[in-house]
Amino acid sequence: MITVENISKQFKQVQALQGASFTAQNGKITGLLGPNGAGKTTLLRIIFGLLQADAGRVSVDEKDPGRDPIAVRAKLGILTDQFGLYERLSTREHLEYFGRLHRMDEARLQQRISEISRMLDMGEILERRSAGFSQGQRIKVALARAVLHQPQNVLLDEPTRGLDVMSTRAVRNTLQELRAQGCCVVFSSHVMQEVSALCDDVVVMAKGRVVAQGTPQALCELAGKADLEDAFVSLIGSDEGIAA
Repeated sequence: MITVENISKQFKQVQALQGASFTAQNGKITGLLGPNGAGKTTLLRIIFGLLQADAGRVSVDEKDPGRDPIAVRAKLGILTDQFGLYERLSTREHLEYFGRLHRMDEARLQQRISEISRMLDMGEILERRSAGFSQGQRIKVALARAVLHQPQNVLLDEPTRGLDVMSTRAVRNTLQELRAQGCCVVFSSHVMQEVSALCDDVVVMAKGRVVAQGTPQALCELAGKADLEDAFVSLIGSDEGIAA
């Protein structure tokens, strides 16, 4: 479970987060929605321990990433907007490298590589170097790397951006599988239909604050709207910059 309490973060003159709070439960997919600049990526990076909050508290399975980042990262998998693939390594070599960083047993590591390769349909790129990979192939490798060590909590920053239909289906199926395994999954998305179909809970952000949290249906009822996109626009108080 991930708990965010009154998190604030400022970059020079920009107040990226202003007292943001929400809770993401195990066995659920929690979506982050907000206009560009709402603070979603900054918040994900603070949860993972890549950034230090100016104020507030984050708890990942009762551990603070600011105080014990190594312990927290053992419980987290993250897919950011920067994949950081080593172009001379094959997909398998990428996964072996990161699995050993997580001190996975060799037999278990190879078993997980086979499982994830099937789950994400990566058979044809498993032995290929990542140089020249398409956007979809790169996201698959980055996602496989994030969930390889079977973390209890998974953070995903727009995991289906730029993907074709089949790659998108593979990622969505992976998210559903993680939920079925009892993981806490938090992800941002530009696709309202995707959030509405996948998410058990949705956190709506605007100007660095959480303005609402609830199921897609509850948010629609709260805003008095028939669909999530209209509810989102109403809750953030703007009809501009609809993005997640």
